[in-house]
Amino acid sequence: MKLPRVMIAAPKSGSGKTLITCGILEALRRRGTDVRAYKCGPDYIDPMFHRSVIGIPGGNLDTFFSTEDEIKQILADCGSEAAVIEGVMGIYDGITGMEGKGSCYDVAKASSTPVILVIDVKGMGLTMLSVIKGILLDDSYALIQGIVLNRISKGYFKQIEPLVSRLLNSISEDRGVAVRLLGGIPASKDINLESRHLGLLMPGDIAGLKDQLAHAAELMEESLNMDALEAIMQETPELEGDGADGEAAADENDMPCLALARDEAFCFYYEENLSMLRSAGVRIKEFSPLHDSHVPEDADGLLLGGGYPELYAAELSANTGMLSSINAAIGSGMPSLAECGGFMYLLEELEDKDGNVYSMAGVIKGRSSWTGKLSRFGYAEVSGTGEGTLLSGLSIKAHEFHYYDSSNNGDDAIAEKPGSGRSWECIHAGSDHVWGYPHLWYPSCPELTGRFAESMKEYRRKRRDG
Repeated sequence: MKLPRVMIAAPKSGSGKTLITCGILEALRRRGTDVRAYKCGPDYIDPMFHRSVIGIPGGNLDTFFSTEDEIKQILADCGSEAAVIEGVMGIYDGITGMEGKGSCYDVAKASSTPVILVIDVKGMGLTMLSVIKGILLDDSYALIQGIVLNRISKGYFKQIEPLVSRLLNSISEDRGVAVRLLGGIPASKDINLESRHLGLLMPGDIAGLKDQLAHAAELMEESLNMDALEAIMQETPELEGDGADGEAAADENDMPCLALARDEAFCFYYEENLSMLRSAGVRIKEFSPLHDSHVPEDADGLLLGGGYPELYAAELSANTGMLSSINAAIGSGMPSLAECGGFMYLLEELEDKDGNVYSMAGVIKGRSSWTGKLSRFGYAEVSGTGEGTLLSGLSIKAHEFHYYDSSNNGDDAIAEKPGSGRSWECIHAGSDHVWGYPHLWYPSCPELTGRFAESMKEYRRKRRDG
């Protein structure tokens, strides 16, 4: 199928990829293009910015989580006229020891997606020519088709433009695929996407975000050759996926209800995971552990995702009605999944970075506390070790990214870090639950969502018959 698409990549983190991606998304939307956004890697926050622009959830593309065919199928299921993919880290940065596996270049290669390389040239002179030349020399598949110079004054861009264009013309002749200088973007005081310890601030935390994104779109129209960028998108090869057929309509009254925690404290979810659950026959109903007083009455299962419970620990602890409701629901046998922040919420206590201790749900004995450093950061392959659990005999791809750790991480699974052989015990699992720090990628193990859906259906039958 034909899907115009492009990837926005850079030599390093902090180059302005998210800002430029959001600006391009908004500019395309204003031009009348129905566009969908994707993020390379296991990131949760950047897709929230994408969603704030186009109003629909984005997706994640990751060659550790997914095979090449699965990457193509995710894009084939896009459901929009075009796709913009935001890269991660540096363009060739992947899993150490695994030859670029997991890099955004690997995703571009797997999906035959042209790349626009964003280079932050603030404080840089002619050295930018060497940076461009070096990165293009390693572009073995001639995927990079556009260059954008970020944080460059209009005056200096006019001076350097002929030199950059001459270099690109020379390189284009050697490799047979054109690389175009699409423009230079000046720094703007009106746009500021700040960061916190897990990445960018959440979209809801940034004052005047809509105005900032509108300004970013105007900046793209003024500073970039958007017509040339759209031409690059249109020239992409066809995808080998089948395209989305749409799910058959089902009677929601016959489907078990999964109560999904979504608010300021719990908001990290892969859309592909939620799609897997829906495909397994589950309907999803959102609730707020922060603001609601109890679990939805029609819930047959719980999903507590990651997020920032440590920033809302006092409010979560004060909502004793919800804590009691969560504890009672799980105590009654309600199936549940909890990852990272959601796992921290199920422990007895949470100690924040200032040493304040707050009571949590108390489903699991132990306390989570600030470590001041990333704990077990990165990809992992998680294999169930316990008998009779949802994870028994299964292996699933996962990712960890947290500055908190707990005194009781569980021992019903083994996580192994790819490329290093390092492994550690993790996860509390049973016949109706999986709780732990790892963020799981459900599509890599459909059996898990199948088992979880069945446990919800069984709980629903017992509750109705009871």
